[in-house]
Amino acid sequence: MRLMLRVRDDDACAFEELMRRYQDRLVRLMVHLVNRRDMAEDLAQEIFLRVYRSRHRYVPGSKFSTWLYTIAHNVASNASRGLARRREVNLVNRESGEMTGNPIEVAALAASGLMPARQLDKAELCEVVKLAVAALNERQRMAVLLNKFEHLSYEEIADVMKMSPSAVKSLLSRARANLRETLDPYLQQGEKVEDISQSL
Repeated sequence: MRLMLRVRDDDACAFEELMRRYQDRLVRLMVHLVNRRDMAEDLAQEIFLRVYRSRHRYVPGSKFSTWLYTIAHNVASNASRGLARRREVNLVNRESGEMTGNPIEVAALAASGLMPARQLDKAELCEVVKLAVAALNERQRMAVLLNKFEHLSYEEIADVMKMSPSAVKSLLSRARANLRETLDPYLQQGEKVEDISQSL
């Protein structure tokens, strides 16, 4: 928040520091939402541009990250609508390795209580979790990413997505159920990633 206050006061060094701190996180978030690295990088730049243009209107209140992810959510929603209008088919880039953070934690969350039927290869697990997250609808995917990778609380996600905390809780519950349904064949029956990707 202090950094953003310096940005508000036209401190160029503070803005550069802000970009350094959040660039990778925003690009990673956008990749998961639009499934294209080049587009994700462009969207992250758009987010920073909006932050800069809005700097004089910034009022410290909730956490800075909540304000930033609200802008990111709006940019991602606009981009998704644009993609839908152009009917582009976006494929998950399986070689990019964009799923960082802790995919095992996501799998454990999604399949809570389920024990894998075979030894999991970390790279394979990462791939199947990435596919499962990509298969969620836009709102569920955004909520899961903000909750598990950006560690935002229900209240913060509610602020970002303009929902009530109880609606966020319900949205995450549905997302977890969908992830569990997608991941269960892999965890329990030992299906290959290719089998799961074909069924999505």
